[in-house]
Amino acid sequence: MQNFGFARVAAASPELRVADCEYNAAQIMDVIGQADEKQVEYLVLPELSITGYSCADLFLQPVLQEAALAALQKITAATKGRNLIVIAGLPISIKSRLFNCAAVLQQGKILGLVVKTCIPGYSEFYEPRWFAGAEELEISELRIGETAVPVGNDLIFTSEGSGISFGVEICEDLWVPVPPSSLLAQAGAVLLFNPSASNELVGKADYRRQLVTSQSASCVAGYVYAGCNTGESTTDVVFGGHSLIAENGQMLAESERFTHESRIIIADIDVPRIQYSRTVMGTFRAGKGGRNYREVLYAAPGALLEGRELVRSIAVNPFVPGNPQQRDDRCREILSIQTSGLMKRIRHIGTRQAVIGISGGLDSTLALLVAVRAMELLGRPASDVLAVTMPGFGTTNRTYDNAVGLIKALGASLKVVDIKAACLQHFEDIGHDKDVHDLTYENVQARERTQILMDLANKNGGIVIGTGDLSELALGWCTYNGDHMSMYSVNSGIPKTLIQYVVAWYADHEADETVNKLLYDIIDTGISPELLPPSATGEIVQLTENILGPYVVHDFFLYYMLRTGASPAKMFYLARHAFGDAYPKEQLVSWLRVFVTRFFTQQFKRSCLPDGPKVGTVSLSPRGDWRMPSDASAALWLREVEQL
Repeated sequence: MQNFGFARVAAASPELRVADCEYNAAQIMDVIGQADEKQVEYLVLPELSITGYSCADLFLQPVLQEAALAALQKITAATKGRNLIVIAGLPISIKSRLFNCAAVLQQGKILGLVVKTCIPGYSEFYEPRWFAGAEELEISELRIGETAVPVGNDLIFTSEGSGISFGVEICEDLWVPVPPSSLLAQAGAVLLFNPSASNELVGKADYRRQLVTSQSASCVAGYVYAGCNTGESTTDVVFGGHSLIAENGQMLAESERFTHESRIIIADIDVPRIQYSRTVMGTFRAGKGGRNYREVLYAAPGALLEGRELVRSIAVNPFVPGNPQQRDDRCREILSIQTSGLMKRIRHIGTRQAVIGISGGLDSTLALLVAVRAMELLGRPASDVLAVTMPGFGTTNRTYDNAVGLIKALGASLKVVDIKAACLQHFEDIGHDKDVHDLTYENVQARERTQILMDLANKNGGIVIGTGDLSELALGWCTYNGDHMSMYSVNSGIPKTLIQYVVAWYADHEADETVNKLLYDIIDTGISPELLPPSATGEIVQLTENILGPYVVHDFFLYYMLRTGASPAKMFYLARHAFGDAYPKEQLVSWLRVFVTRFFTQQFKRSCLPDGPKVGTVSLSPRGDWRMPSDASAALWLREVEQL
């Protein structure tokens, strides 16, 4: 099995003794061994990890400087035979000036020495007493032993094999208005490493966490931050060993603070996803930000082995936050976006009514809630929403009762139009056998309902509110010029898997007891277009997920294809990791084939979508995020599916 370009990174905070370079080197070499066993490709250690950050005036002692260089050579030798990149910190004297450096090591060689740019001399920091900043460096190479090593803050490291580029900044460099990592990212670095020695203060960990995630987001990069541990001096401050790994705004791994032992955190960073995001953005400016960087080549890390287990959490439902509070906040915001969009449209048109078809299913329920909220916020009665339920051949008592009950409980105007007689007349008009339950049988009902809604809107000076969601649009699970059409589609940016949470949030936070009960029963009802007759006992027989496959799986494919540019093989790889043993491999392949086939063949429905608000990072609006020829071939994608 391929690994699809994931780079395995680690941040470690080994045990240390202040100014004991030999002891520290031994601990670092032990961590290198651990990282190598776990197939880590990039390992970053804390700032001045070879000496310790808190040596103070001992930094100026030649004995310590020489011991640090000797320890560096030992550590470098320990990387021989390993393609693992190691980044370790030490002080280096150059022309009678001392510099705070990060040594980049691989295969028994020092690839480069990155010099700290910003030297803090405020509050508890006294670095200018010992160190000069990178701008004071007068040379570009330093001879260590018999090797000339590039030195400076203008180094960018690029793999000869994978083409992955990375850059290094040191501690305070991140805390300034324009961090060096921002320029490194512009110059092509997709991985950013920070050997740090940030001490602990009340609330500082939160700010540090925010800095790392924000910088990874603004740089569209992976950011790996290694902090000094409790082995540092506690004369005036305490160090907690806070290490973090983030990817484009998402925290992937974080160490526990204040432990008195070596700690290593590991995560797999999705490099192709970062590269895809940069390409899609357009505003991510390539170039060097006015700097001329020297490129240092390194060997492609040897840990890119097939079959390596992924060290990364892959959410089963990427559209739904796992944290309950974040999920609640997301649902509240989605409702606000939908409501605001509809309010603007109602004000602009000056419409007298919002006309909406209510089936007793999730999608039309959410659209009804949005319409009622919009009227209320406009200072208008809920009765200005004309909610129409149109029982057909597949309507069950449960969905009909829920539809009528909800409309009444919300105070909307109720209209019931039974479509069966009209559909039977239409079957006769077009010469279709009413006992043949095919696509014509189904679509006649869908288009009859839309015709009724459109005509009622004309009659009452209203507009038709669309109910279809993002997942249905991706799969084309809507009748062209039937439920596919409206004057404003409030759900078009929300995937099916998220809608149930939005409805549940409304039930818990804005609904009264009666509405709450109805909403939860609707959530518990199977998803169905109800276009085929129910069973003899009155149960739904036409369950959408029995036909297409689970929406949770299709939403997963949708997210990774559009948001990350993943190929079918990578989508399948991630799905197997996320869903585990929940579905057999063959079943996932089958559903992936359905997704790819329908996504391509149903584009014509998306090419003429009505207006509707975008609510998340994934959208299929032809005027916004997704422009695709309706006759594009799926052959490349399906060929890859067949190879699975």
